[in-house]
Amino acid sequence: MPLFSNLEELNPDLTPEVISKVDAIIRSNQKKRGALIPVLAACQEVVGYLPVELQEYIGHSLNIPGSDIYGVVTFYSFFTMFPKGRHTIKVCLGTACYVRGAKQTLEKISWVFKIGVGETTEDRRFSLEAVRCLGACGLAPVVVVDDDTYGGVTPGGILEILNTYE
Repeated sequence: MPLFSNLEELNPDLTPEVISKVDAIIRSNQKKRGALIPVLAACQEVVGYLPVELQEYIGHSLNIPGSDIYGVVTFYSFFTMFPKGRHTIKVCLGTACYVRGAKQTLEKISWVFKIGVGETTEDRRFSLEAVRCLGACGLAPVVVVDDDTYGGVTPGGILEILNTYE
């Protein structure tokens, strides 16, 4: 059995179509010096994240140890090893938002969608992040969903907002 022939069995997101796109990215960058970060970024764009199986595949293809790939992926914050949701919820926990109830809104989201900070819902609808400041203190408490900013968000009102995102 050839190396990496069962990627889809190891990770259902690594379909033959996805691996074909990954292979094209690798081929177009293979002989370029310093290609690792651009290859990882392009592959993350295709797959949505960089699971360990994909890191090993890329490492093998570029003749770079998997441990080196892992080190780069975990060092840079713009890489992720876990699937992200179609929508990213950012709850501000800066001082102004916190004292106006942002923590309770965060807890409501966690409870209703059964996810913690840094996690994604099982259906990949939402990813949840807690941030320190969104620069909109006058609107506190603030929640950002994708590129949409909502001020004065309450635990009761957050579900109405989130229900508009499929």
